[in-house]
Amino acid sequence: MKLPSPSMFVSVAALVVAASGTSYAVATIGSADIRNNSIRSVDVQNESLLSRDVKDGALRARDFARGQLPQGAQGAQGEPGAAGIGRWALVDREAGIVAQSGGFEVRSGYDLVNNTGAPVPGGALGNVYLDANEDLGDNGIVVSIALQNKLDQNNDTVLNGRAPLADANPEFAGEISATKCNIPSIVACAPTGADNDQHLVVSPRMSDGTVTVTGDGTAANPNNHKRFYVILTGDSSDYVAPAA
Repeated sequence: MKLPSPSMFVSVAALVVAASGTSYAVATIGSADIRNNSIRSVDVQNESLLSRDVKDGALRARDFARGQLPQGAQGAQGEPGAAGIGRWALVDREAGIVAQSGGFEVRSGYDLVNNTGAPVPGGALGNVYLDANEDLGDNGIVVSIALQNKLDQNNDTVLNGRAPLADANPEFAGEISATKCNIPSIVACAPTGADNDQHLVVSPRMSDGTVTVTGDGTAANPNNHKRFYVILTGDSSDYVAPAA
């Protein structure tokens, strides 16, 4: 009996590999046989990966396209704020209210009692007294100087706020403070009818603390009173609008 030829051995070996090569590869190729970062999207059959193939907690929100994750239920709405929060007024250098949210009235301003032409008491010089028409015991008071760069208040022709030295820019700068009136042992307000819980006093000053003055409005003798904002914070639910 003749032995198989070498070509026959090769053919039989090829047949065996062809018949069992796939199962052999699946059984023997592991993670160590694959180069890191070599498997790509094209190497994975579409829709073949399952939930069990992904480590729990491994995916994050950024791994999903916008709109793919369901939106959670809306949280409970917070309590509404107290009525009247955010009352404000803008007072000009003549102590007149030129804009406001409503309800502020000038009791006296700077050197004159408002709308009367009568001089204010000595202790009220340079101050502005406002009636807020509410009890200010549960409010905060915030004031700030408002610039006025079309008025040359010290006759130096500089209106851009960049002159050096203290008080060189009264159109921009200065000091300002405010408080509620009628605080026992702390604050008393001088104008008649102002020393109570619904009035506040604003004290604008020059940067060196001196009281501003009323000039005749000329360049040589300007009016250097301050223009300012006053804002009430806190609970204004007790505000009562003034009579028309």
